[in-house]
Amino acid sequence: MLFKSKRGIQTQDRNRYDRVPKLMWIKCESCGKLVYYRDYKDNHYVCPRCGHVFIMSPKQRFNLLFDDANWKKLNLPTCTDDPLEFVDRESYADRLAAARDDTGEWDAVVAADGKIGGIDTTICVLNGFFMMGSMGRAAGDGIISAMEHAIELNQPFIMVTSSGGARMQENILALMQMARTTVAVNKLHEKKIPYIVILTDPTFGGVTASFAMLGDIHIAESGARIGFAGRRVIEQNIREKLPSNFQTADYLYEHGMVDIVSARADLHDNVARILRVLTHQTIEPHVINVQTPKNDHDKKIRGMGETDAYDKVLLARHENRPHFLDYIHGIVDDWTYLAGDRCYGEDPAMASGIGFWRGIPAVIIGQEAGRTIETRQKHRFGMANPDGYRKAVRMMRLAERFGLPLISLFDTAGANAGRESEERGQSQAVANAISTGLAIKTPYVAVNVGQGGSGGAIAIGTADRVLMMENAIYSVIAPESCASILWRDNKFRATAAAAMKLTARDMAAMGVIDGIISEPAGGAHTDWQTTMELVAASVTDALVSLRDIPVDELPARRADKFISMTRDVEIYQPEPVEE
Repeated sequence: MLFKSKRGIQTQDRNRYDRVPKLMWIKCESCGKLVYYRDYKDNHYVCPRCGHVFIMSPKQRFNLLFDDANWKKLNLPTCTDDPLEFVDRESYADRLAAARDDTGEWDAVVAADGKIGGIDTTICVLNGFFMMGSMGRAAGDGIISAMEHAIELNQPFIMVTSSGGARMQENILALMQMARTTVAVNKLHEKKIPYIVILTDPTFGGVTASFAMLGDIHIAESGARIGFAGRRVIEQNIREKLPSNFQTADYLYEHGMVDIVSARADLHDNVARILRVLTHQTIEPHVINVQTPKNDHDKKIRGMGETDAYDKVLLARHENRPHFLDYIHGIVDDWTYLAGDRCYGEDPAMASGIGFWRGIPAVIIGQEAGRTIETRQKHRFGMANPDGYRKAVRMMRLAERFGLPLISLFDTAGANAGRESEERGQSQAVANAISTGLAIKTPYVAVNVGQGGSGGAIAIGTADRVLMMENAIYSVIAPESCASILWRDNKFRATAAAAMKLTARDMAAMGVIDGIISEPAGGAHTDWQTTMELVAASVTDALVSLRDIPVDELPARRADKFISMTRDVEIYQPEPVEE
């Protein structure tokens, strides 16, 4: 007779026995490897072997995000249980009782006050251990109460999500929490309270389709899965296999839905840096200290010497000239790159973010052209898609909401011309950027640091103060294209450049710009240190000059400035031609 052996050790105190290995080893649900518990805990509950992120409890989240793990839990409202008297394989009342017993919490939402980077902040956490962090009436009430608490204290609000969506056992009552929590988010925005959402694994359903996707800043935790419908449901509906990275944090970044993908260990520092800017903290600017990249300054540039105007064109395009990110790294403190148009994609050609411009908290946008072959392809030589201009509009609104000045460093041959750009509405995106720039109630300074090409440039150039570097150019079309169209020969490009009056001196004479920023002898590409100092000082002076103007008056003044432009310009009048 064969006897079937039983697995494991039988003991009367089975629960005590089961707890022992959990204190020593954790089995990763992703790679299947055993991880020593202390290593797992020291690594912020991330598998050190494969990087899989485990769900964290609210207490663990608070300890991670608040300074020195010092925080005070908030008392959130409660409500009656089981309004529908729902029963599936188990009654809803029993499921709630079990979740409360397991977690020690009343429902899926827990909130606390503390400091992040020394700034008083409220954090609200959706507890993935409580019925998968699903949202019902109690969770909705908790989120609303926590948001109202932050509004009352006028302090930033951080939402940490981990949820399967709206709670099925409360049906339509759970669905209504999507609208109720959105009302509370609108109040945060109305009161100009910074609202940062940290999306963790997993975040799905009605949570993503309401308060979780309405933040001022979206941070996705690296390794998180985020979406509306689940992967399996989508594959069943469309009868297709989805990409392996579908609905991951990186996938959402590429598609413009999140600003930052952050490792769990970096979340505190990332949030603290953002809050310092949004809450107008004061910092001491660093001393500008940059090195000019090696370049053969004596090398003759092909085409130089034909006309002064075309010399400026070639200098504006010089391969060693500083670009947007060079200025950021040389001038700005506490820089945080913010990505995505929240609609379709992240466009690297239009860079944007927040930081301190010589001690002034600001939102900064501009085209990045790239320097190497790889980066030039990535940034498409600074020619942005509609996604880039929609991102710029989002940054303009962010600056207005938090009373931050907007700085634009534009440098582009023009908006990207291509089939996909037209399909996604390039003209509308550029037009909306122009319109929004004229309308925002916040100081706005724009600098033409290189090529000011066509609508791609003016889209982020309708500022209170428009400055132009000495060797930059500003034109409706490239002189080469102008020569090909009008002279029917590209060899007249230098003649076209002179005729187009596209230099900084020409712009100042026509009243198109408000000032010229000098460059080192030979051009900006010869001395980055001096160039950075000159740009930093000129923009700072422009911002300071705008401080005394009430923000409500800025749009009207801006509009008057541009509407009066070009009316009485007589730089060159051709002789009348006799018949």
